[in-house]
Amino acid sequence: MSDQKDGNDRLNGAFSGPTEFANVVREALARAAHEGWPAMVWSDPSFEDWPLGERAVIESLQAWARSGRQLVMLAYRFDALVRYKPRLVGWRKTWDHIVECRVCKNLDASEIPSALWSPHWAMRRLDLVRCTGVAGLEPARRVLLKEELDECRRQSSPGFSATTLGL
Repeated sequence: MSDQKDGNDRLNGAFSGPTEFANVVREALARAAHEGWPAMVWSDPSFEDWPLGERAVIESLQAWARSGRQLVMLAYRFDALVRYKPRLVGWRKTWDHIVECRVCKNLDASEIPSALWSPHWAMRRLDLVRCTGVAGLEPARRVLLKEELDECRRQSSPGFSATTLGL
């Protein structure tokens, strides 16, 4: 995909490279807010290279978040988010009641898909090193990805708590 495509084109088809991947995530979250997607599932071994600490991304999440919405985050570990994405951590604390974070320790990190799913659209990164993948509206793609994400969720446990308990 080239940077000259508009947002609708960028969200349909192949993408390649970290810049295009980040643009797909940004534009998907902006569309989620604009269209009012009821649910999203984000999945990645660590979310380290997702643009989740950016002000524009948090603004999109803030516009998307409201009662009745649900975000599920699946990861092998969330420590990179805690260390490097303080805006997301703050947003997550505010919206804890609609965000469910799950750790997939029963799987190898390489078995956890790097994906963003919604009932309306889906994106899957096929090669994490080269940041290549595909995104689109096709129902078959969304169904297959949802089944895989549901299986990861079944093999996961709660993680990335919104608050830290202690003395």
